[in-house]
Amino acid sequence: MDRINEQAVLAALSQVQDPELHRDLVTLNMIKDVQVKDNDISLTINLTTPACPLRSQIESDAMGALKKIPGVGTVKINMGSSVPDDGRNRGMMQLPVRNAIAVGAGKGGVGKSTVAVNLAVSLARSGARVGLLDADIYGPNIPTMMGLAGLPPGGGEKIPPAEAYGVKVISIGFMVQPGQAMIWRGPMLHSAIRQFLGDVDWGELDYLVIDLPPGTGDAQLSLAQSIPLSGAVVVTLPQDVSVEDANRAVAMFRAMNVPILGVVENMSYLTLPDGSRLEIFGKGGGERLAAATGVPFLGGIPMDADVRVGGDSGKPVVISMPDSPSGKALQAISQSIAARVSIAAIQGVETSSAG
Repeated sequence: MDRINEQAVLAALSQVQDPELHRDLVTLNMIKDVQVKDNDISLTINLTTPACPLRSQIESDAMGALKKIPGVGTVKINMGSSVPDDGRNRGMMQLPVRNAIAVGAGKGGVGKSTVAVNLAVSLARSGARVGLLDADIYGPNIPTMMGLAGLPPGGGEKIPPAEAYGVKVISIGFMVQPGQAMIWRGPMLHSAIRQFLGDVDWGELDYLVIDLPPGTGDAQLSLAQSIPLSGAVVVTLPQDVSVEDANRAVAMFRAMNVPILGVVENMSYLTLPDGSRLEIFGKGGGERLAAATGVPFLGGIPMDADVRVGGDSGKPVVISMPDSPSGKALQAISQSIAARVSIAAIQGVETSSAG
């Protein structure tokens, strides 16, 4: 019987494609630590995000390919991850942030902060290193939604962020009295955002999620000028008025050369006791916006009291009720966002190398 070697293992895995990147695992440099002993194989597949929505499929396809090698014994696959850097220069930050994701909306009250919080927590739960920056200076709700009362004691050169559910958090809400009105002009906004980016001890992050204020004003412009963004997520309700405002947010990000990762529709429907759906805010607005602007539709989130309870109690729904319809929807949306960020990062590196 022929002895199996590393070349045979790589040859088999070169026939397995990442379903989203449409490249084989070997070409994508995902295969690590290949060991062959007495025709038993062990190796690691490093995914481009720990929140990969197709993790099980990739593992199954790889296992199937390896089992076809003549004479193979046992096969052990360890699933790891290494989040690619989007290649953008963020020199103002002492330690690297691999990807920065802004969550915005054309108007308030659509659940933008809910999406930002649950996105950050979902990514952290998957094993990623995540920061959450509350750039909604006029309505800093992130501390409440994350169950945080303040910053930890400092003393070093940089501000230590608060931390909850594995996410590092900074917010102007930690630095003002409850109920205090933030009556700030543009230069003060710009200064605060730059301080949150440059003067906080973020450490090394795979993802920095940024909760923007609603609208298309100074804070969004300051952020885009201060840190190159991997992409933006736009949140809307199904109703036409909300979609109109979200369309302006898409246009704003495009004017600032920020890639649009996709549209999220919040409060899509309410499930009644008999199982039927009541579409309180209309139907299909998020999908229409995505189609009209040529960006991906990332999914809809049903109306659910658990989301409100989670936000008020400081326990996000992906933690408190992960198997609820809204919890599942938010986790699926987070996985889709992570996948799109990885695809864009890899394509950006390849384009840069080719140039």
